[in-house]
Amino acid sequence: MDDPAPALNSEQLGAYFALMEVSSLLQYAVEEHLRADGDLSWVQFQILARLTDTPGGRLRMTDLADGVVYSRSGLTYQAGLLDKRGLITRAPSPDDERSVIVTVTDAGRNLVARVLPGHVERVHQLLFASMSGADLAALGAVLGRVRDHMRATPPRSAKPRRNRTP
Repeated sequence: MDDPAPALNSEQLGAYFALMEVSSLLQYAVEEHLRADGDLSWVQFQILARLTDTPGGRLRMTDLADGVVYSRSGLTYQAGLLDKRGLITRAPSPDDERSVIVTVTDAGRNLVARVLPGHVERVHQLLFASMSGADLAALGAVLGRVRDHMRATPPRSAKPRRNRTP
């Protein structure tokens, strides 16, 4: 029988709860702004922003799901909503018929450009305004290490699919 996982000490528990609360508060405030200014959910903004920041404005659907840390089925649904609004297009990959390529449209780029100033202002106001330069450097270093550690194990979207046939 495996030993149970060690309990979190009070310092770890405090840091974990603070991180979860900050993340939730920031995401809620940012999504409130995105819905008001662009009729976008947080995930839809992430999709458009990631595509806009990618050379050529296109990615394979699985790479996009991995990048925004979202399930394949959830991303398919969100991409469908964005496609209906003319903000992205989806097409089979010319290199692999199993893959779908998602491309941001000019309308999608324009929407990101329109909501980005308010988004940046909200992030600055809520996250960065209370930090010193040293705080920001320390936070960036710590979160970068944690992110790299967590990404060392492929997220669900990047794991091979199970064979569904018996």
